[in-house]
Amino acid sequence: MHGLINRAVQCFVRDIYGPDTWAELGAAVGVGTAGFEAMLTYEDAVTTELLNTLSRMRGQPIEDILEDLGTYLVTHPNTGAIRRLLRFGGQSFQDLLYSLDDLPDRARLAVPELDFPALHLVELQPGRFKIVVRASEGGFGAVLTGILRALADDYGALAFVELQGAMGPREEIMIDLLDADFSEAKQFYLGTALTQRQSDGR
Repeated sequence: MHGLINRAVQCFVRDIYGPDTWAELGAAVGVGTAGFEAMLTYEDAVTTELLNTLSRMRGQPIEDILEDLGTYLVTHPNTGAIRRLLRFGGQSFQDLLYSLDDLPDRARLAVPELDFPALHLVELQPGRFKIVVRASEGGFGAVLTGILRALADDYGALAFVELQGAMGPREEIMIDLLDADFSEAKQFYLGTALTQRQSDGR
C-alpha cells in the first residue's frame, strides 16, 4: 500500500481524535508516533492492521471510519489542497460526478506509483447515478462516499448518497441528486494566496 494512504489515516486520527489516540495506535501497529513516510510503500497487511486496530479502539466498523476519513479529506483545514483539487472537477456537484471517471488518471499523473481504484459513473436516469468502484482491496468506496457527501454540501446540493457492497472488491455508490441548488455553495478559491488577498481586501 502506498504510504500516502497510511499517512492520510495517521493525519485523520491525529487531527480528529487527538495526538494521544494516534500515539496509542502508532504504538499498537509498531510505527511509533513518527508514523508513516508518505512516499514509501508498505505491505497491505500493515494498512489492514492499522484499520482493524483503529476499529477496535473506536468501537466502529471500518467502513464507518473510512467514510469519516473521506469527509475529513475535504473538510478539515489541514487538507484544503484536496478539496481544491476535487472542486476543479466542475462548477456543480453534477459536473463533479461526470469528472470522476478521469480521477484515477489525474491521480496517477501526480503520483505514478499510486494504485488508484477504477471508477465508472452510470447515469441511471436524470438525477440518479451509480458509481462503480473496483479495486484489489475494498474500502475506497467508503472513503469516496464520505467525500461525496461532504462535497454535495460544499456545492450547495441536496443529495442522498448510499454505499452498497462496502469493503468488497466491487463497491457501488448510489446517488440521488434531489436539488442541485438547495443552498448557497461554499466559497472556492484556487489557492491559499488568493484567499489571503481576498481577506486582505486586495
